[in-house]
Amino acid sequence: MSQLIAENRRARFDYQLEERFEAGISLTGSEVKALRQGRANIAESYAAADASGVTLVNAYIPEYGPANRFNHEPRRPRRLLLHRKQINRLLGAVQRDGRTLVPLRLYWSEKGLAKIELALAKGKSAPDKRAAAADRDWKREQGRLLRERG
Repeated sequence: MSQLIAENRRARFDYQLEERFEAGISLTGSEVKALRQGRANIAESYAAADASGVTLVNAYIPEYGPANRFNHEPRRPRRLLLHRKQINRLLGAVQRDGRTLVPLRLYWSEKGLAKIELALAKGKSAPDKRAAAADRDWKREQGRLLRERG
């Protein structure tokens, strides 16, 4: 059972999620201690793929108070740890198909390592978002009708 640190709930609304990946994160000691306090935010972050690897950009991990001068930069780019085949696959999808790498969840694995769940996603347009909301409302209404009939 993994322990959740942060979640990007907005991603399901803004993007059509296609495929998910689990990646490790390269962190400093003060970042790990700040994550243990559970105050991270990945809502405005994204992952950028280039030839050297995949990087998590704009994820907020607050400074850890007791680390004082050895602290980290809260929004620094962090390297994600993936296999070379996965990196090449993601790089191709981002460059060729115009997909986006969206972080969904930041969590502790069973071994106590910080992991991030990424999704290969395609952006939704405003009509797509309205259609998704209408489908969601109709499913909710169907559930109510079925419960009433018993």
